[in-house]
Amino acid sequence: MGSEKFGIDQQACQQIAQAIGQVYDLGIELGIVIGGGNIFRGNQAHAFGFARTPADHIGMLATTINGLIFQQCLAKLGIESRVMSALKTDSLIEEYHWGNAQKALKEGIPVIFVGGTGNPYFTTDSAAALRASEIGAELLLKATKVDGVYSDDPKKNPKAIKYSRLTYSEVLTQQLNVMDATAIALCRENAIPICVLNLFEKDAMLQAVCGQNVGSLVMGG
Repeated sequence: MGSEKFGIDQQACQQIAQAIGQVYDLGIELGIVIGGGNIFRGNQAHAFGFARTPADHIGMLATTINGLIFQQCLAKLGIESRVMSALKTDSLIEEYHWGNAQKALKEGIPVIFVGGTGNPYFTTDSAAALRASEIGAELLLKATKVDGVYSDDPKKNPKAIKYSRLTYSEVLTQQLNVMDATAIALCRENAIPICVLNLFEKDAMLQAVCGQNVGSLVMGG
């Protein structure tokens, strides 16, 4: 995220924290799943000749770094949060526990989920759908650099069509680049709407949770 090609972009972190802060101020329970692509991506593993399992382990560890950083970004705004990891990290990060996460959320404390699902071969999207299902989320926000779901890559194809609303089945059958199939299927099974939006578009996240027409909405069917 941000203008940097690699690592931590301070300005981007600040922007994301402020966007989260707007939603937090509404008194909404917030579970946040963080990826690690700014530190390590799967295509790097292929270039290095790494096996898939250790490569995924590296990626999961990268999410824990981002989670700790983001916790501090929220703290700078006066927002207390808890980081819970699917991986055992001893004294560094609290281990994920469903009951503890539920308690924190009910107390109005955002929970940052890191470590993916704790298993290789599952993406951060799958981790987001899993945690959303576990905490009974009413909406899953897929916050990216793109302002919605398109028929093709809008950066490469100027004629790409943006969809304002889609069903889970349409996403799966048309193989649209929203989230991986496991994540979509899990959200469909638990009737969790998915809103795909541009994280850096002003007030986009706030508008989404307030039910306004922003990004692309995936639900039903």
